[in-house]
Order: sequence, then C-alpha cells, then structure tokens
Amino acid sequence: MSCWYLPYTKSVKQDLFQLLTGAAFLNYDCLSNNPVSEKDNSGLQFKQTTPNPAAELQALSEEAVIKSGEFREWLLSKRYSLSTVNTYCDALKTFLRYYTGKALAEISNSDVILFNNHYILANKFSASFQNQVVNAIKLFFSIIENKKIDPDLIHRPKRAKLLPNVLSKQEIKLILQALSNIKHKAMLSLIYSCGLRRAELLNLRLRDIDSNRNLIIIRQSKGRKDRIAPLSEKILILLRDYFVAYKPKVWLFEGQGKKDKYDERSLACVLKQALEKSKINKPVTLHWLRHSYATHLLENGTDLRYIQEILGHSSSRTTEIYTHVSNKSIQRIISPFDSL
Repeated sequence: MSCWYLPYTKSVKQDLFQLLTGAAFLNYDCLSNNPVSEKDNSGLQFKQTTPNPAAELQALSEEAVIKSGEFREWLLSKRYSLSTVNTYCDALKTFLRYYTGKALAEISNSDVILFNNHYILANKFSASFQNQVVNAIKLFFSIIENKKIDPDLIHRPKRAKLLPNVLSKQEIKLILQALSNIKHKAMLSLIYSCGLRRAELLNLRLRDIDSNRNLIIIRQSKGRKDRIAPLSEKILILLRDYFVAYKPKVWLFEGQGKKDKYDERSLACVLKQALEKSKINKPVTLHWLRHSYATHLLENGTDLRYIQEILGHSSSRTTEIYTHVSNKSIQRIISPFDSL
C-alpha cells in the first residue's frame, strides 16, 4: 500500500505525538475503535493497548479557531519570524484543544497546571515543548484575551544546563578532508570557519561575501539581526575555486533548480556522508561545527566579547558557556593523583 507500518503500542503513540506536535495533527480514532489482531502473518505477537486519555485531543472549538487566528495575525503584524509564529500557534492550539469544551474566559492558572501535569508530563513531552506552550499561553491571554496569567503560578520546567558539543581540530580536519565534492567541502568549511548556523549558510547570497575586506555579512539571522564575521584566506581560496566550478547566480549555494537555495536535508546528508568516510562515531550535527568554532577561538585567546559579536549572541551569558568546554586552562590543572 506504499506506506509504513508500526506496531500499535502506547510508546509508539507517544513518540508519534511528540514528533508531530507543531507539525501535523495525528488522528488515530479508527485505530482506537478497531482492535489489533493478536498475531500477524509473520508470527509477531501484538497486545491491544488501552488508548491513553491524556493523549486524546479534541478538535478546536469555533471560538478557539477565531481567537487563534487573531493571535496569528497579531504575531505576524509584530514581525515575528514565521517559524516562531508557527511554533507559538501550534503550541497554543494544543492547549486549547485540551480544553475544547471550556470557554476561553473561564480558563485560569489552575487549568494550565492541570494541562502540564495531565498532558505534557503524562505523555513525557520535552521541557522545551512545555516552555513553548507556556510562552504561547501567556502571550495569547495577555494580548488577545486581555487576561493576565500570573507566570509565578505556572509550572515552568527547569532548563537543563547542557554543555555544547565540541569536536577537536583534528576531527574537523578529518571531516573536511573526507569530502571530495568542492561544493560540499565549501559549505561545511564555511560553517566552521565563520561559526554559522545552518539557515545562515543557506541564506547567503553572492553579495554577502566581501572579499576585499575579508568579511562575510550575515543578514537578518536569529532575532532579525545583521552581523559580520571574518573570512580566512584559506576559505576565500576555496570559495573562489567553488565559484569557478559551479558559477552560482543568486544564492551562494544553490539547489538543483539554480534559483532555489540548497536544501537543508541535503546539507545534513553531506555531513552524514563525511562522518561515515572519516569514521567518526559521534552523533555530530551541523551545529557542532559552530560550537567547535567558538571553542577553538576561545582556546586561541580570542576575547569573549569578540566571539559574542561574531556568533550574534544577544547576551554574553550565552557565549560564556564555551568557557566550560575550553581545555585551555583545564589542561593546566595538575591532578593531586599525579603526586601520590
């Protein structure tokens, strides 16, 4: 039937809900009403599971549809990025679908707490998703409903303090050397050499490369901010060779259609292939290259303030996290074990 088959279990349902939240609406009413056979032709055993009431969401009420539409229009008028608009609206709709039988004017702080406990926590959704929902709820009820929800009464999860994942210079070198295609090599090299985010790389145009001043201009990145980053001589030589070979017209890295930007998924595949060829068995993502760039700058003695400007961080506290993974000072510490 040209489709994928998954066992109908509680864990699979929860995984699907978590993966599709904010991207699609999962309707499994037909599955809930039809028992699963105890055994299929392959001999695999299946057990019918009782649907989890916490995962059941109803359709939006007419009032919620109208109000969520007004919320979306307000976000757009405030020039929020499209990804932020979609994230907030989808998070809000998830909450409103949970209380579809309740008028919006009757929703209170206690309802938010119940939603967190009986839906988000019960389905083991992530803390980041819970924060997205809380942010959307607070903004919606303060702007559209003129009803302030006290943030002190909302259960907001503590953010995990995770260290950025960093590769060594030797690992970066192995990854880049594994790429034989000059276009692929230029893309990953530019991400590392300038500390770019994935979208920032794909949004680059030819005019954004200032070879006379050895600068790259990143326009309207995260937070709608422009910034500049230094270009090394080696990356300029690589970009010139790439330009001669591919002759891009509009975007610095074009897709197959020439007028289109390079595809995000294809870029991720480029990194995956490089990791396989270099035999680096780590769950490396494109963002690891940005983290590695910042950490290596710090280890080379670059002032933290300059690193903040190059990366486009609004707060120095964000940049300071790289001090925790830099081995410049840590390696100088002599363990008392060595003197035993």
